[in-house]
Amino acid sequence: MNYSVGIDVSKGKSTVAIVDSSEKLQERVFDIQHSQSGIEELKTHLKKYSEGEIRILIEATSHYHFPLLFSLQEAGFFVCVANALSIKRFSDEDIRRAKNDKKDSVKLAMYCCEKWNRLSEFQPQECIRNDLVFLSREYAKNIQVQTRLKLQLSDLIDKTFAGLKSLVNAENRFPLLLDIYEKYCHVEMVLSIPKEVFIADIEATAKKNGHRIGAKIGEAIYNAAPQIVSLRPNNSFTQLAVTNCVQLLRQAIKATHAIITEMDSLAKTLPEYQIVSDMNGVGPKTRARLIAEIGNVIRFKNARCLIAYCGIDAPPYQSGQFQANNRHISKRGNKYLRKVGYEVMRNLKTSHPKHDTAVYDYIVKKELEGKSKKSAKIAGLNKFLRIYYARVNEVMLLT
Repeated sequence: MNYSVGIDVSKGKSTVAIVDSSEKLQERVFDIQHSQSGIEELKTHLKKYSEGEIRILIEATSHYHFPLLFSLQEAGFFVCVANALSIKRFSDEDIRRAKNDKKDSVKLAMYCCEKWNRLSEFQPQECIRNDLVFLSREYAKNIQVQTRLKLQLSDLIDKTFAGLKSLVNAENRFPLLLDIYEKYCHVEMVLSIPKEVFIADIEATAKKNGHRIGAKIGEAIYNAAPQIVSLRPNNSFTQLAVTNCVQLLRQAIKATHAIITEMDSLAKTLPEYQIVSDMNGVGPKTRARLIAEIGNVIRFKNARCLIAYCGIDAPPYQSGQFQANNRHISKRGNKYLRKVGYEVMRNLKTSHPKHDTAVYDYIVKKELEGKSKKSAKIAGLNKFLRIYYARVNEVMLLT
């Protein structure tokens, strides 16, 4: 007798349902707490059905299912982690739709029973890869914080010193912009001192940031200042807002740099690190994130599986005599991999590589065919992932 166990995981607790191969519920659905005693109680409970084969199905959550998953695997149970979209589509077959934890756990158990022979056991990643994925998620969160703070800073500059970003050329000299704006957050602060003193101070600040055109920038700012109209008065409240924003932004940039540095140190211990580093478009900020989000390529059957995992595949759509030819990408995959992959394509397009230009030439070809720049980069990412899979898979098979 085979037993299918469906576990609906939520924050702090899980709901468990057990059915046999005839889809008959073996006992009342019950809850367990996410504690050491709760998990041990579940493992002891499942051993009652040890006369048959047990397979456990857990729906993937962001991270709540990991403690339960790893504990059950350590105890020797067959555990499968199901994609949430697959479970939803299976649930949509019911005419009467109802949702609560008990019904969800039963549906998971029924899914496990029906797909018994097609289930594959969850393969935990190595500790290094697991740590890389964790840091990659933290990096993404820090980038979001950094983006919000940059928008806040831009809003403050527009209110107190409009045009400063273009005068400093903040796109390429952002740390210098922060230093200047923290010292001179208002037009009145610039005009209150002699021009020579202001230019000398900006020149010294620029040298600390590694720039040699501080005098030119200082003169441009001082000459433009009399024509700038500020929307905020130069008072303690304005200075407090500017100081807090600049300090928070510096901390966010420092934290992001620390995370990506640690990720790169971890990635260096993996066999594919050098192969990925040598690929055009991959830089210090994308290398470790790319390795983290793709993981071990051996788990993918072929390159098409990796492309589908990225969510840039365009599944066919055909019905009767109708055949759709212009299909959009599915976007049903790892959004973090899509993001870092697009960054790599953007870097590749601007770098104009001299060797190993297959992906670059493909992007240019698609643009000449009339594709938008974004569509051409996505097409290039498709080709890039195929090359990545071939090169890294060869290395992984040799190790």
